[in-house]
Amino acid sequence: MKKCIPAILVLSLWAILTAAAWLLPQKDLSVAERRPLAQMPEIEADAILDGEFMEDFEDYALDQFPLRDRFRQLKSLFHFYALGQKDNNGIYLSQGYAAKQEYPLQTVSVGYALKRLNYVYETYLQDSRVFMAIAPDKGYYLAQPSGHLSMDYETLFAMVQEGMPWATHIDLMQSLNVGNYYRTDTHWRQEYLLSAAGEICEALGVTPPREEDYTLTALEKPFYGVYYGQAALPMEPETLYYLDSDLLRQCSVYDYETGKTGSVYDLSKLESRDLYDIFLSGARSLLTIENPNAATDRELIVFRDSFGSSMVPLLVQDYAKVTLVDIRYIHPDLLGEYLDFHGQDVLMLYSTLILNNSAALR
Repeated sequence: MKKCIPAILVLSLWAILTAAAWLLPQKDLSVAERRPLAQMPEIEADAILDGEFMEDFEDYALDQFPLRDRFRQLKSLFHFYALGQKDNNGIYLSQGYAAKQEYPLQTVSVGYALKRLNYVYETYLQDSRVFMAIAPDKGYYLAQPSGHLSMDYETLFAMVQEGMPWATHIDLMQSLNVGNYYRTDTHWRQEYLLSAAGEICEALGVTPPREEDYTLTALEKPFYGVYYGQAALPMEPETLYYLDSDLLRQCSVYDYETGKTGSVYDLSKLESRDLYDIFLSGARSLLTIENPNAATDRELIVFRDSFGSSMVPLLVQDYAKVTLVDIRYIHPDLLGEYLDFHGQDVLMLYSTLILNNSAALR
């Protein structure tokens, strides 16, 4: 009888988990992974005969498995601490930060990004002063000291400088460090960007932001960055702060996608899967910020990725109008239908992550 006990326990556990999988309510999404979860497929004869039902059911069973997040966490802990692996699914930990192993340098991707940015310049910007700034990902500061593989950043920077001779290049590397980034997310923290924003403003010839001009405001809802779910490790959530001011509160933001006007900080995004979306409403193809209290009548156009969402509010003080363009979501050929290019200041602000994975640029 004693020999049967392990088998009985295993069968009992299997029965309990199976019953729970069938009886517990389905979850629509995974907060940790920031993605929708597979739902129970419809039982149809054609789907059963061609095998589609079983494929969909397997996805459903994996996504809806009871205690799924706990098992993912146990798996990650086992990989990191029992097996001694340096990363789990490409995510590693260093100095208390979670980061993605970004390796190797994809020179073809960087070349494609330069081709698209050159096209934008030749089509619209030859009468403008154009500046280029690269936002490094956390791996620039974390990978080599912790013994992880990383891209060849110096070659990337050299490629961009040589490939954009028409732009004035702004070096942000010395005004940033790993402490300027979220521990669990890709992005930099806005409250630590004043020095980097000052570098950009100095190059543009406008007033740099001053700490005393802003109110540091915290969101009450905890922030779980994208790497929190991907690492599946017991990391503490963070507090997301934003820098508010009377000037920014009086700015209006026009969204060309929705045709609506909103604010620099979109607090409706508190219910979003990603709290970082409060910065200029997250992923948007085309936005214009109107600043009624601008110190000048100058205009700025920023070609950017998501890193620009938290940086741009710190650049608006002297500009009457700031337009943000994300060519991941709008083809450059369409820009002339919406924007009047007439020699405005232009900033191209792109992260190393986008330059090394540029297929999304149109």
